[in-house]
Amino acid sequence: MASIVTYKYIKQNPDIMEYIRRSDKTLESMGYTEHSFSHVERVASTSAMILETLGYDERTVELVKIASMMHDIGNVINRIDHAQSGAVMAFRLLDNLSMPADEICSIISAIGNHDEGTGQPLDPISAAMIIGDKTDVRRSRVRNTDLLTFDIHDRVNYAVELSKVSFNEDKSSIILELQIDTKISSIMEYFEIFMNRMLLCRRASEFLGVRFEMIVNGSKIL
Repeated sequence: MASIVTYKYIKQNPDIMEYIRRSDKTLESMGYTEHSFSHVERVASTSAMILETLGYDERTVELVKIASMMHDIGNVINRIDHAQSGAVMAFRLLDNLSMPADEICSIISAIGNHDEGTGQPLDPISAAMIIGDKTDVRRSRVRNTDLLTFDIHDRVNYAVELSKVSFNEDKSSIILELQIDTKISSIMEYFEIFMNRMLLCRRASEFLGVRFEMIVNGSKIL
């Protein structure tokens, strides 16, 4: 019997939506970039595209979208260890919805392993979600409207004019393509902030049996 817990169901669940809203409010008060619905939906879309392209079944794609939607709810408790606390929260929420244990395991493993400080790709769902999460860098995530008070995170995100994740023609590589306004932030600053995230993306891609490549302003960097 198919689980009633679908991506559409999760998006319509008022409790889960409140956790996402409140988690983003927590980060907003700390000066972090946007982590609300725009972010989690983009992570879901990218993660699903990766698994669909690699031929994974429909339910696996559904599960990565659910995990992506819920992956940052732990921020409502604290930014520190938010991946682990979010995984525990997700277990409680999904268990109360009578989701099968094997599916809950896949989702909470992905949530608990998406942070670059502690995370590792453990299965296709966690690997795809890592890539979806860590490649979401874009101008619209910056909340600060005063360029004069930008910190390095604001500058790096605001400098990104284009961000695109795709496969090469033979599906052997996942490519992150960025167009960066170097008048706002240098490419070196980007790597200062995101190097650990890109290395995790490379490990996640290798787990999926493909390479991770990065093109910045038309030049291959990784």
